[in-house]
Amino acid sequence: MCLAVPGKVMRIEERDGTRMAVVDFGGVIKDVCLEYLPDLRVGEYAIVHVGFALQRLDEESARKTLALFDELGLLQEEFGDPWEALGGAPGAGGAPGVGGAPGAPGTMAGDTPMEAAK
Repeated sequence: MCLAVPGKVMRIEERDGTRMAVVDFGGVIKDVCLEYLPDLRVGEYAIVHVGFALQRLDEESARKTLALFDELGLLQEEFGDPWEALGGAPGAGGAPGVGGAPGAPGTMAGDTPMEAAK
């Protein structure tokens, strides 16, 4: 599943001409592109989908949504370890035909290009 998740902007910087932010999603920290919300500031909340901040959100709504997502296990599903979801670490006998192969993509839906490059 790929959710639009509220997150709090912790830091903003420009990287290679693109306005980027470090965003906290209830304890999970990700890089997010701010090109669709150029006036978003540190401390504000935004709805983020596949690595892009799409809409500003008030703090109360963001906290309630994050709490509900956490209660339903959706934060773990969205941001958790993909190998754990498959039953083990890469090469540890998870799902047949999955994981551990050299050069296999190690990204999850929603990872930003910056996360995929790490």
